[in-house]
Amino acid sequence: MRQQPEKSLRQRALEYLSKREYSAVELAQKLKAYASETDDIAALIADFKTRGWLSDARYTEQMVHARQAKFGIARVANELREKGIDDSLVAEAVAKLQVNEVERAGEIWRKKFKAAPATREEWAKQARFLQSRGFTFDVIKNILNRHAEDDSPEDYS
Repeated sequence: MRQQPEKSLRQRALEYLSKREYSAVELAQKLKAYASETDDIAALIADFKTRGWLSDARYTEQMVHARQAKFGIARVANELREKGIDDSLVAEAVAKLQVNEVERAGEIWRKKFKAAPATREEWAKQARFLQSRGFTFDVIKNILNRHAEDDSPEDYS
Protein backbone atom coordinates (compact mmCIF):
# COMPACT_ATOMS: atom_id res chain seq x y z
CA MET A 1 0.00 0.00 0.00
CA ARG A 2 1.40 3.37 -1.04
CA GLN A 3 1.40 6.19 1.44
CA GLN A 4 0.04 9.54 0.34
CA PRO A 5 2.66 12.27 0.34
CA GLU A 6 2.19 14.88 3.04
CA LYS A 7 0.06 17.79 1.85
CA SER A 8 1.61 21.22 1.99
CA LEU A 9 0.03 23.92 4.10
CA ARG A 10 -0.85 25.79 0.90
CA GLN A 11 -2.68 22.73 -0.48
CA ARG A 12 -4.64 22.30 2.73
CA ALA A 13 -5.61 25.98 2.76
CA LEU A 14 -6.80 25.76 -0.86
CA GLU A 15 -8.82 22.63 -0.06
CA TYR A 16 -10.52 24.40 2.85
CA LEU A 17 -11.30 27.46 0.75
CA SER A 18 -12.63 25.36 -2.12
CA LYS A 19 -15.37 24.06 0.19
CA ARG A 20 -16.52 27.35 1.77
CA GLU A 21 -15.43 30.84 2.78
CA TYR A 22 -13.28 31.25 5.88
CA SER A 23 -12.19 34.30 7.83
CA ALA A 24 -8.43 34.84 7.95
CA VAL A 25 -8.33 34.05 11.68
CA GLU A 26 -10.43 30.90 11.26
CA LEU A 27 -8.26 29.58 8.40
CA ALA A 28 -5.07 30.30 10.34
CA GLN A 29 -6.43 28.33 13.32
CA LYS A 30 -7.31 25.38 11.09
CA LEU A 31 -3.83 25.38 9.52
CA LYS A 32 -2.00 25.54 12.88
CA ALA A 33 -2.69 21.85 13.45
CA TYR A 34 -0.69 20.96 10.33
CA ALA A 35 2.04 23.60 10.47
CA SER A 36 5.63 22.82 11.22
CA GLU A 37 8.04 25.24 12.87
CA THR A 38 9.31 26.41 9.47
CA ASP A 39 5.85 27.21 8.07
CA ASP A 40 4.78 30.85 8.02
CA ILE A 41 0.99 30.85 8.27
CA ALA A 42 0.79 34.65 8.41
CA ALA A 43 2.65 34.96 5.08
CA LEU A 44 0.39 32.33 3.49
CA ILE A 45 -2.74 34.15 4.71
CA ALA A 46 -1.37 37.48 3.43
CA ASP A 47 -0.62 35.91 0.03
CA PHE A 48 -4.14 34.47 -0.22
CA LYS A 49 -5.63 37.86 0.69
CA THR A 50 -3.53 39.61 -1.98
CA ARG A 51 -4.66 37.13 -4.61
CA GLY A 52 -8.30 37.58 -3.56
CA TRP A 53 -8.70 33.95 -2.50
CA LEU A 54 -9.39 34.91 1.10
CA SER A 55 -11.63 37.82 2.03
CA ASP A 56 -13.09 38.70 5.40
CA ALA A 57 -15.65 40.91 3.63
CA ARG A 58 -16.83 37.99 1.49
CA TYR A 59 -16.90 35.73 4.55
CA THR A 60 -18.97 38.30 6.44
CA GLU A 61 -21.44 38.61 3.58
CA GLN A 62 -21.81 34.83 3.33
CA MET A 63 -22.20 34.41 7.10
CA VAL A 64 -24.84 37.16 7.33
CA HIS A 65 -26.76 35.66 4.42
CA ALA A 66 -26.74 32.21 6.02
CA ARG A 67 -27.60 33.36 9.56
CA GLN A 68 -30.14 36.15 9.03
CA ALA A 69 -33.09 33.79 8.57
CA LYS A 70 -32.60 32.30 12.04
CA PHE A 71 -30.81 34.84 14.20
CA GLY A 72 -30.88 38.47 15.29
CA ILE A 73 -28.24 41.15 15.11
CA ALA A 74 -26.62 40.40 18.48
CA ARG A 75 -26.09 36.73 17.69
CA VAL A 76 -24.75 37.32 14.16
CA ALA A 77 -22.42 40.10 15.34
CA ASN A 78 -21.11 37.91 18.16
CA GLU A 79 -20.40 35.01 15.80
CA LEU A 80 -18.56 37.32 13.41
CA ARG A 81 -16.41 38.71 16.23
CA GLU A 82 -15.63 35.15 17.39
CA LYS A 83 -14.33 34.39 13.90
CA GLY A 84 -11.96 37.36 14.07
CA ILE A 85 -13.84 39.71 11.78
CA ASP A 86 -12.84 43.39 12.01
CA ASP A 87 -15.25 45.67 13.89
CA SER A 88 -15.85 47.85 10.83
CA LEU A 89 -17.11 44.83 8.85
CA VAL A 90 -19.26 43.75 11.81
CA ALA A 91 -20.75 47.27 11.99
CA GLU A 92 -21.55 47.15 8.25
CA ALA A 93 -23.27 43.78 8.66
CA VAL A 94 -25.27 45.03 11.64
CA ALA A 95 -26.41 48.09 9.68
CA LYS A 96 -27.68 45.85 6.86
CA LEU A 97 -29.51 43.58 9.30
CA GLN A 98 -31.16 46.45 11.20
CA VAL A 99 -33.23 47.38 8.16
CA ASN A 100 -35.57 44.41 8.55
CA GLU A 101 -34.82 43.16 12.08
CA VAL A 102 -38.44 43.38 13.28
CA GLU A 103 -39.80 41.53 10.23
CA ARG A 104 -37.23 38.74 10.61
CA ALA A 105 -37.97 38.42 14.34
CA GLY A 106 -41.69 38.25 13.58
CA GLU A 107 -41.15 35.51 11.01
CA ILE A 108 -39.00 33.47 13.41
CA TRP A 109 -41.57 33.97 16.17
CA ARG A 110 -44.40 32.84 13.83
CA LYS A 111 -42.57 29.63 12.93
CA LYS A 112 -42.05 28.69 16.59
CA PHE A 113 -45.23 29.96 18.23
CA LYS A 114 -48.68 29.80 16.69
CA ALA A 115 -50.40 32.17 19.14
CA ALA A 116 -49.62 35.30 21.10
CA PRO A 117 -48.73 34.79 24.75
CA ALA A 118 -51.82 34.60 26.97
CA THR A 119 -50.03 34.65 30.31
CA ARG A 120 -46.93 36.27 31.75
CA GLU A 121 -45.20 32.89 31.76
CA GLU A 122 -45.87 32.37 28.05
CA TRP A 123 -44.70 35.92 27.34
CA ALA A 124 -41.47 35.26 29.25
CA LYS A 125 -40.95 31.94 27.46
CA GLN A 126 -41.42 33.50 24.03
CA ALA A 127 -39.20 36.45 24.99
CA ARG A 128 -36.43 34.09 26.16
CA PHE A 129 -36.65 32.21 22.87
CA LEU A 130 -36.25 35.39 20.82
CA GLN A 131 -33.50 36.61 23.11
CA SER A 132 -31.59 33.35 22.66
CA ARG A 133 -31.78 33.96 18.91
CA GLY A 134 -30.02 37.30 19.35
CA PHE A 135 -32.84 39.81 19.17
CA THR A 136 -32.81 42.95 21.33
CA PHE A 137 -35.39 43.55 24.04
CA ASP A 138 -36.96 46.42 22.05
CA VAL A 139 -37.54 44.11 19.08
CA ILE A 140 -38.87 41.35 21.35
CA LYS A 141 -41.32 43.75 23.05
CA ASN A 142 -42.43 45.04 19.66
CA ILE A 143 -43.14 41.52 18.34
CA LEU A 144 -44.84 40.08 21.42
CA ASN A 145 -46.92 43.16 22.21
CA ARG A 146 -48.00 43.52 18.58
CA HIS A 147 -49.19 39.92 18.46
CA ALA A 148 -50.90 40.23 21.84
CA GLU A 149 -52.85 43.23 20.47
CA ASP A 150 -53.69 41.30 17.28
CA ASP A 151 -55.30 38.54 19.35
CA SER A 152 -57.26 40.89 21.64
CA PRO A 153 -60.98 40.04 22.20
CA GLU A 154 -62.28 43.12 20.36
CA ASP A 155 -60.81 41.68 17.14
CA TYR A 156 -63.25 38.77 17.41
CA SER A 157 -66.47 40.76 17.86
